[in-house]
Amino acid sequence: MFCLLVFMCFGDRVEDKKIKEIEQVERRMVVNHSRFNILNFWPSLSKIVLRKRWAQFLQLRKDQEEVILPLIRARREVKEQRLRNLNVEGNEHVVSYVDTLLDLQLPDEKRKLNELEILNLCNEFLNGGTDTTTTALQWIMTNLVKYPQIQEKLLLEIKEVVGEGEEVVKEDDLGRMPYLKAIVLEGLRRHPPARLVLPHAVTKDTVVGEFVVPKNGTVNFMVADMGWDSKVWDDPMAFKPERFLNGEREVSFDITGSREIKMMPFGAGRRICPGYGLAILHLEYFVANLILSFEWRAVDGDDIDLSEKQELTIVMKNPLCAHISRRDAGSRAQVHD
Repeated sequence: MFCLLVFMCFGDRVEDKKIKEIEQVERRMVVNHSRFNILNFWPSLSKIVLRKRWAQFLQLRKDQEEVILPLIRARREVKEQRLRNLNVEGNEHVVSYVDTLLDLQLPDEKRKLNELEILNLCNEFLNGGTDTTTTALQWIMTNLVKYPQIQEKLLLEIKEVVGEGEEVVKEDDLGRMPYLKAIVLEGLRRHPPARLVLPHAVTKDTVVGEFVVPKNGTVNFMVADMGWDSKVWDDPMAFKPERFLNGEREVSFDITGSREIKMMPFGAGRRICPGYGLAILHLEYFVANLILSFEWRAVDGDDIDLSEKQELTIVMKNPLCAHISRRDAGSRAQVHD
């Protein structure tokens, strides 16, 4: 997942060693997010009281710059070469996320983004697109191990679409797999990667129902509780993908909330996560291919534990341990997620 996001971000097939460096520095920032978050409050005081923590943060920030800025500068050079109509190695040119940032113009300030601003947005892109999606993927695969009948039903749908003997589910196949889509939606409802969305604020005093939200008052939404509301969902703590299928066995649920809001793992309205479509595509693609290629089974005598813990996202307290075997072979292997 991270390799895919790096390619989308920088438009080049980065060497494995370099990807590992990017992954390590980004992971360190994610893991220490809660420790560094306190530095936002009263910085002039925290720089004195929390000197060591500030030093750790600044060192990590320096490490990010050393790893990622060369990739941004290389992409800028490729762009400048193309503008000068010079020969660029390789015939294929992928428009990357960084390319769009290099072109971006700030209308109010009448300038383009500087390198550190682009770096910040790349960090947001890599972490936001990887951590939340991999967390959701882990929860979905855990439930497919916990409920093998759902896994078998999904496998039948996949084989009906791709045909016997096919080894890969292609992107074009996904649109013909409503049960797959229902499984992904149920995973996001039952196990949203975040309990809350990013906070918002109102620009003026606003009345919402019986409540008055004062100007600049912070507003947030209990995303997990919305998806577990027994007034809206039947047996909300159960994993039932069928709840998203209508009488024609099609998914008619609107994840954007434009018609109604029954859950909002990506937010809703104008401020909805801009990457929600990409996240669902990645989840459907990875789940489908993991199920087509492998049979996933619980370890004998091991009860699937759905306990949670808070990192940047809500992850499994005890990561999934499962037996997997290739669909075309009898060999079995135990793997830890």
